Amino acid sequence: MGQVLRREKVAEFVSNLHKSGKTVVVTNGCFDILHVGHVRYLEKTKSFADYMIVLLNSDKSVRSIKGEGRPINNENDRAEILCALRCVDYVVLFDEDSPRNLLDEIKPDVYTKGADYTLETLPEADIMKKNGTRVEFIDFVEGKSTTSTIDKISQASKSDGAS
Repeated sequence: MGQVLRREKVAEFVSNLHKSGKTVVVTNGCFDILHVGHVRYLEKTKSFADYMIVLLNSDKSVRSIKGEGRPINNENDRAEILCALRCVDYVVLFDEDSPRNLLDEIKPDVYTKGADYTLETLPEADIMKKNGTRVEFIDFVEGKSTTSTIDKISQASKSDGAS
């Protein structure tokens, strides 16, 4: 079972892993309403290193990015659910819209993002290059997204209300 690390401790923690010869892969996201696309993405991410750290957008950050009404699940619940996945070793919450500063502090061996990005469009590309971090892009599972799940629930709720 994974565990939540405090943000102010993660850089030192990763440095110690590196000193012991371990590799670290990092990804980030909101991970609100976990679905099979998330699970496959996280399992693939874990395959790149000895340890995986998920940088999880805090509730404040999710609201800033996705708007009011999001997240559906609060940050503590989202972190606990992620920690329950066997592929997730650690979760770190962050308040900013982007994990740029945190990634610069951690200096992971590998960083993963969804394949809707490229090196040219990845906001963190300069930090990855500066720190010698390899970037891997992971394909999404078609039709699986938090937004599509919310839309399905909304449509089902409207249908139930009409009867």
